[in-house]
This record gives sequence, structure tokens and C-alpha cells, in this order.
Amino acid sequence: MLAILSVTFPFFALILAGYLAARRRMLPLEAIPGLNGFVLFFALPCMLYRFGANTPLALLLDLSVATVYLLCGLVMVAFIVAASLNRRVRWNDAAFGALVGAFPNTGFMGVPLLVELLGPSAAGPMIVTLLVDMLVISSLCIALSRLDGAGSAGARQAAGKALRGIVVNPMPWAIVLGIASQAMGLTLWPPLGATLGLLADAASPVALFTIGTVLARSQMLAARGHHAAPPLRDVVPVALVKLVLHPLLVLLVGASAIQLGLPLTPFALVVIVLTAALPSASNVSLLSERFGADTGRVARIILWSTAAAFFSFSGAVALMKG
Repeated sequence: MLAILSVTFPFFALILAGYLAARRRMLPLEAIPGLNGFVLFFALPCMLYRFGANTPLALLLDLSVATVYLLCGLVMVAFIVAASLNRRVRWNDAAFGALVGAFPNTGFMGVPLLVELLGPSAAGPMIVTLLVDMLVISSLCIALSRLDGAGSAGARQAAGKALRGIVVNPMPWAIVLGIASQAMGLTLWPPLGATLGLLADAASPVALFTIGTVLARSQMLAARGHHAAPPLRDVVPVALVKLVLHPLLVLLVGASAIQLGLPLTPFALVVIVLTAALPSASNVSLLSERFGADTGRVARIILWSTAAAFFSFSGAVALMKG
């Protein structure tokens, strides 16, 4: 356990450093979108391109991983939406609660962390899960969020926004370009490859630091009255479902799939279980803000799940590696 904590501690320490930097105004709140933009549009796509170009195609195109992970994601969304809907939490807030409960922080946190823990071969299954979350789970939750009496026009508008979000998101395109370059045997011009490498190496530390700043900013905006503090009963259960139920569901479904003969390797199962055990994705708060959901609730779920994951994720690693 101490060996696992020695690997996970620096990742969570960087998140804490970003959080404290924003809380103590060492970093202006106005600078946080710039950090986020650097990670989203420059550093992280370069890292994902490198993984896509260097990971064996058989791992990147593993349909068994996609099937198991997608099935579990759909169950998670249905369960959280059904459990959340009430007089206070309507479709919009329930849908984004489901997204924050089913979408782990794979890009900003999971890929560098699990590659450090399990080796470079962990990147393949994780990239598959990232594509499932970005292309299917996110689009489904955005569509569900428009069911609050918006009518067909609102649903069409939401579908259009979801599709535009996929098209302009550089992460899936970076993965696709990396896979294509590997399939065609292309090699980058060495100076361009060195530039890409520098940006890719910056992705992990800057992304983790940025997660902390985003969490602090959400908390500070809530304190200023930008969004009211939600009751704990709307926050804590979703965070627990994300950290406990999601990985358990993936483990049970994956183990059953192996017993039924699905070609899912034990290593891939370990990777996707630990992916599901990650805290909630920090970019869900940006999406909830864009679609008018309860950003305070979403931000607090992300904050609680990230803080608790220091212990729960390390425990999951110890159990799965054992």
C-alpha cells in the first residue's frame, strides 16, 4: 500500500497545489481558463497523439473493452438519473449529475496516473474508455438534460450542441490522428516530433494542477453567491456511487464477460476497473455551466470525489493489483 501511495501521492499533491494556488490568489481566477485551454488544446492532444501512435492497434481497437465499459456507463447513467429525479432535481440537473457520476477524469488524470502505475500498455484500454465517454456518454447526458419541457426543438438544439462539441474537441481527433499515423507507418519530422514531445510531457503536471484550480474556482464562485450550495444529500451519494459502485459494476460485468467467453484480457479488465475508480471529470462543471444546470452541485461532486479518491483509488489499486 505504501508503494502505491508513493506513486499516487504526487498526482494528488499537484491537484492540492493548484487548489491552494487559486484559493490564496497566487494564481488569478481569470488565468484559470487559460491554463485549461493550454491543457485541452495543446498539451493533452499531443500526449494522446503519442499514445495513439505508439500503442499497438489491437489494444486501441479492443471492442470487448468498449462493450463492457459502454454497458456499465449506460447502467450508471440510468441509475443516477432515476435516483436523482425529484421536485428539486429535474432532468437538466439529473442528467449532469449522471454525467459527473459516470465520467471519470481519464484525460487529465487517469492516463498519466495509470501509465505510471501499470506501464505504457495501460494507455490502450484507457483511450477506448475515453472515446466511449466523450462520444456516447456525454452526448447521451446532454440529450437527457434537454427533456425539461424543451420540446423537439430543444432536443434538436441539444443534439446539435453535442455534435459540435465532439467535432471541436481536439482529444478524439488527436487519438484518431495517432492511430492513423501508426497504421500508415508515418513518422513526424524530427523537430516537429520534438515539439510535440515537449507539449506531451507538460500535459500531466499542468492538467493535474489545473484540476485543483478549477475546483477552487467553483468553490469560490459558490461562496460569492454565483450558485447556491446544494444539500449534501444531492452531492455525497453521487460521489460515493462514482468511486465505489462504478468500479464494482465494471469489475462484475467484466468478470462475467470473461466467463462467457468475451475476449477481454485480465489486464484490460484491471485497467478499466481502475479507470472507473477515478474521481469525476473536472470538465463536466464547464459543460453544466454551458447548459444551465446546477453547477454548484456538479462542482461539489467533483470536489468530494477528488478528495476521497486519494484513499479510495489507492485502495482499488491495491485490491486489483493483488
